[in-house]
Amino acid sequence: MNETSTTVVIIGAGVAGLTLGNFLLRNGIDCVILEKHRREYVEQRQRAGTIDSFGVRMFREWGLAEVLEGDPIPEAEGGFWIDGDQMPIEVGDDNDDSVFCPQQVLVRNLTDVFLRAGGDLRFEAADVTLDGIDGARPVVRYQDGTRAVVADVVAGCDGDRGVSRAAIPQAALTRHSHEYGYAWLSVLAEVPAQPSGMAIHSRGLAGVIPRGATASRLYLQCRVDDTLEQWPDDRIWSELAARFGTPVASGPIVSKQLVPLRSVVYTPMHHGRLYLLGDAAHIVPPMSAKGIHLALHDAEVLARAVIGRYRRNDPSLLDEYSETCLRHIWNYQAFATWITDLMHNAGDPSHAGEFRKQVARAELQRQFTSPTANRLFSELTAGVN
Repeated sequence: MNETSTTVVIIGAGVAGLTLGNFLLRNGIDCVILEKHRREYVEQRQRAGTIDSFGVRMFREWGLAEVLEGDPIPEAEGGFWIDGDQMPIEVGDDNDDSVFCPQQVLVRNLTDVFLRAGGDLRFEAADVTLDGIDGARPVVRYQDGTRAVVADVVAGCDGDRGVSRAAIPQAALTRHSHEYGYAWLSVLAEVPAQPSGMAIHSRGLAGVIPRGATASRLYLQCRVDDTLEQWPDDRIWSELAARFGTPVASGPIVSKQLVPLRSVVYTPMHHGRLYLLGDAAHIVPPMSAKGIHLALHDAEVLARAVIGRYRRNDPSLLDEYSETCLRHIWNYQAFATWITDLMHNAGDPSHAGEFRKQVARAELQRQFTSPTANRLFSELTAGVN
């Protein structure tokens, strides 16, 4: 067997894993990142791409501002549309630093920086298994057990369906979840985002979000029991135009998927020597645009904890990792639940009823008319609350 030793082994080369790896490497902590996919696949897969003010400032503070550079996103008129009327919402100064960076660009940049610094990143590391997470030196095996990495700490950054969380005994983990009762049809299209933003309409919520100069992610609220066969391309474009109340740029559709909206939190976020980050530990609905935010926050908390343990011989931050992260996570789950319910209830009354629709409309209007309400919305949007 080919076996190596390191301080931290990171499972998953997404935003959380690569950010953690770069933070550790820059502070003299050796680590190995294992990723089951090919590098080309990881750097090209389309994911949500909002990096809020918290994320931008975090990368700058760690000396990694260069990872925010990349493919430019063209300026597009954006905002909220309500029954066809555009109502662009003004956000406060806290959001001035936010960047719209396609996630594949961020991943590519983080990968390049990590490898240039001499980082150990192993792609196509298939068949990962974890052993001994309750002991002093866990072993992470891959390639049918022919290769192994022995480490002090294991960081599980491999998403909701990864092997990391599955390695924790079921009795040691509690799953907290909320199902919203509706889904989004998520569509990737080869077309500029024109218009760009979210539309509230009695037919349901809709969104057109840029994913590059000539790519957009389209969202349409639908029933949880809808099928892709019910959504041919022509219906997608006509439904978007109806919900926005304005012509929508159309083009080739690359992919479609149905996404039931849910919120999930697993507690605690660590077991023995294994620490969970990002989607391995929590899911927020896409309406909140806080998936990257929470992944980056987890990565920074764990990086500071590991650095404290191995640079200052202080294990206290590692011991407090789960508690520290969960305070922040529940705050943003509260925001995610509020904004998701608000935006959906304000449109289609078939789910929550006309009373909830009118309450949501009143609450939404407050965001445009009350500086106090808008201030809190701005802080949460910026990720600084």
